[in-house]
Amino acid sequence: MISTEPVIYAVADGVATITLNRPDRLNAWNREMGEGWSASLQQAARDPEVRAVIVTGAGKGFCAGADMSLLESIGGGAAVVGEERRAMPTEAIEVPKPVIAAINGSVAGLGLVVALACDLRFAAAGAKFTSAFVRRGLIAEYGSSWLLPRLVGTARALDVLLSGRVFLAEEALEMGLVNRVLQPEEVVAAATAYARDLAANCPPGSMAVIKRQVYRHSGTDLETAVRESVKLMEESLTTEDFKEGVASYVEQRAPRFRPLS
Repeated sequence: MISTEPVIYAVADGVATITLNRPDRLNAWNREMGEGWSASLQQAARDPEVRAVIVTGAGKGFCAGADMSLLESIGGGAAVVGEERRAMPTEAIEVPKPVIAAINGSVAGLGLVVALACDLRFAAAGAKFTSAFVRRGLIAEYGSSWLLPRLVGTARALDVLLSGRVFLAEEALEMGLVNRVLQPEEVVAAATAYARDLAANCPPGSMAVIKRQVYRHSGTDLETAVRESVKLMEESLTTEDFKEGVASYVEQRAPRFRPLS
């Protein structure tokens, strides 16, 4: 039976897969999808069995941005922020586990923000990307003005945001926006294989700290980052995960790392 829920959530082999599920609308974002997105991320964050998360879209697209009926009904960006505060498209950053976007097709506007807020991005060859905001009389929404320059640099971010032009996954790879470009039928499988490797071989505690370090230290100086990293390293040397990591390597066996508490 085909699910009609706007977001589908499934877990297997330590990996949660969140599927944006409005394929007839190219997975355009509406309030119900926002609520399902937020609930799914929170569930993945709480579940000790989940060690990595994949986000993808049903059908031919990843997410075409905000549903036009939603934009018409609210009549302004401020209303979106007010209504959707509990379901921000950037919420993936707050999840203490790796979140991988499997961009299976076109991505635009708010959908691009969802992808930018993931930790890694695998994209289908030929997939179309656009920020689109400026061509709707809007601005760089939901922190895309912070997210995008971190990935591609200031000049390229301004090109993408000021022009709202369409570009393909191959250019996205060249500018550093995505990590890999694969054939469309391989994107989800490749993201799943990557996530399963993380789930099997990398301790959730270490991954949570590393994710927090990367986002926090982007706004600090090197001296602060080094000082905090030394302190965190000293703490990690006392953990059971460190002991298990060494033991599993010496004994040439699969590690048995603890879930996040």
